[in-house]
Amino acid sequence: MMQTENLLQLLDSFAGSTSGYPFGPGALVYKVGGKMFALLADDSEPLRISLKCDPDLALELRAQYPEMVSAGYHLNKRHWNTIEVTDSIPTAELEEWIDHSYDLVVTGLPRRRRDALS
Repeated sequence: MMQTENLLQLLDSFAGSTSGYPFGPGALVYKVGGKMFALLADDSEPLRISLKCDPDLALELRAQYPEMVSAGYHLNKRHWNTIEVTDSIPTAELEEWIDHSYDLVVTGLPRRRRDALS
C-alpha cells in the first residue's frame, strides 16, 4: 500500500504540479496548468484520492475493483474515479492511474502551457 508521504511526494514530483486547499481543509487539490489532476481527501481513513480518467477505463477500473474504485465523489462521474488507497490496490497500478490523470490534464492544456512544462 502506498503511504501518504510517498503519495504526496509523487504528486509533487510532476512538472508544474501545484497544491493547495481551495475547497477548505481535508481536500488537498493538485493542479497542473491551473487544472486539477488529483484531489486527496487527506483527512479520511483510509486515504482517498480522486483522479481524472478516460471514461472507458474509469468503468473498467470500477468493475475490476468494485470495493475500492467508485465514480468521482462530488466530481464529473464520467471522467473521475475516487480510489480508496488500500493494500488491495497495487502501488504500481495506483502510480499508473496518477500518471494517466496527469497526462490527460496536460494533453488538454493549450500548447503554450504544455510546452512550458517540457
